[in-house]
Amino acid sequence: MLSSIESIPSRIADRVKAHRLALGWSRATLAARAAVSAETLRAFERTGQISLPRLARLAVALGVDGELERLFSTPPRVETLDELAARSTRRQRGR
Repeated sequence: MLSSIESIPSRIADRVKAHRLALGWSRATLAARAAVSAETLRAFERTGQISLPRLARLAVALGVDGELERLFSTPPRVETLDELAARSTRRQRGR
């Protein structure tokens, strides 16, 4: 599970690169449209590491910002009071 979690940033970077290439854009073109440096984009495509605001700028430039907006948009539903009580365990200090 941890290895799949650690690979999420790289998979997102791969998708950004695939969108860029599908549009026929160079790194310089996407970087300019997203107002990020070409070096930042290159590093992101290589490592998967980027700040959230820069990722948002890339998403807007690629026209996929709606997908980013939908992340965590729907909180888990609670059907009964018992479910709510089960989820809200009181946090305690460590011993």
